[in-house]
Amino acid sequence: MFRFLNETLSAYQARDPAARSKLEIFLLYPGVHATIYYKIAHFLYRRHLRFLARCVSQWARRRTGIEIHPGATIGRRLVIDHGMGIVIGETAEVGNDVLLYQGVTLGGTGKDQGKRHPTIGNNVLIGSGAKVLGPFRVGDGARIAANAVVLQEVPGDSTAVGVPAHIVKIAGERVAYANTVDQINITDPVNETMKALLSRVEFLERQLDERAAQNTDENRQEE
Repeated sequence: MFRFLNETLSAYQARDPAARSKLEIFLLYPGVHATIYYKIAHFLYRRHLRFLARCVSQWARRRTGIEIHPGATIGRRLVIDHGMGIVIGETAEVGNDVLLYQGVTLGGTGKDQGKRHPTIGNNVLIGSGAKVLGPFRVGDGARIAANAVVLQEVPGDSTAVGVPAHIVKIAGERVAYANTVDQINITDPVNETMKALLSRVEFLERQLDERAAQNTDENRQEE
């Protein structure tokens, strides 16, 4: 437990420039508290003390605003930045060195039995408000932009944006409609497509107007 706690606090220090000391992180960061509660709940869950495990996880939810089901599998050095509104489902799996921002949901898409939540690889970043829904994998080193809705597998070392999410970069190489993506300036491929369609419609309308004017002039000349 002490090794786990020290690793977690060090991970927060490395990723959060506002973190001044491990003591401050331990006492004041809800993400750390939620992870500690999860460890206790998961311990009870694996020993089939399911009711007690859910009691601990619900207590943690009220205290921290972060809901981690005790059946979820969480790797080492998870960092939850701010954390309010985060939900991690029962069959979700989270790898090592993952960074989650507030409002992230690792959820399912229905009432299916068995594996119904996503598997998150190592070194994955999921931006604020993103929803990852379904029993698929998000590959190692992937980046999911803020407010994206991910409904299918995300390759490793790629970047996904939009609703539903589209892959815009893989292994540092841009794909269709892709620009350099960060947490703030994101090119939405759906928006870009709509702009192209509107431009085409305007072009066709101009052609129709010109054709109508030409026909009017021809009619006047005949008269």
